[in-house]
Amino acid sequence: MDDKEKIIFYESKLWQSGKKYVVGIDEAGRGPLAGPVVAAAVVFPKGISPFIFRDSKKLSEKQRKALFFEIFEKAISVGVGFADSIEIDEINILNATKLAMMRAVESLSVKPDFAITDAVFLLPFGKNQLNLVKGDEKSLSCAAASIVAKVTRDFIMESIHEVFPEYNFKKHKGYPTKEHIILLRENGASPVHRRSFGRVRECKFRGRRGKDCFPISTQERLLYFEEKFQELLRRN
Repeated sequence: MDDKEKIIFYESKLWQSGKKYVVGIDEAGRGPLAGPVVAAAVVFPKGISPFIFRDSKKLSEKQRKALFFEIFEKAISVGVGFADSIEIDEINILNATKLAMMRAVESLSVKPDFAITDAVFLLPFGKNQLNLVKGDEKSLSCAAASIVAKVTRDFIMESIHEVFPEYNFKKHKGYPTKEHIILLRENGASPVHRRSFGRVRECKFRGRRGKDCFPISTQERLLYFEEKFQELLRRN
């Protein structure tokens, strides 16, 4: 079995069994100390020729961005969902990830028959799902969802950097790098930091006022993320 057959193996089996809309679901941003978790859901047409063969985490930024727009061109539907840091603090990162994933599914233009996820069980799908460890390496749909989620989240964090440049979000995207930890300790936690995460809890919280203040409510933040996503799409 060559790489093309491997990456489309699960989708092919499901299509052959009569499933029409197989959705691949993945996320980006479970590990960072700041910013939202972003999920994507991708439905490809039956019999699509694979065009992604490597784990998206091993692709260069330029490769991911090129594939990001190719995915939108070739997919039947692509959905993106978000869960803000406020929600992460309230319901924990795993539940927030599942919430973002279901929001991504709900934004699709078609209703999926079956889901392939990167090892995350989504209750609404019941038995109609396959939870693959390293799904983004084994399923074309999951790989595509991983790329869409990653590119979208990176763009959002680069935008947030403009509001809070003192944390250098454009470089580390909120992940707990050495530089980020140092800047977090020096500046205190921003409104986009996840206060329930250990290294953030240790730091003093510093709110923002005036024109540079980030949206306060969850709904305003979700709208902000959606607007940034649409802005990214327009760059194609």
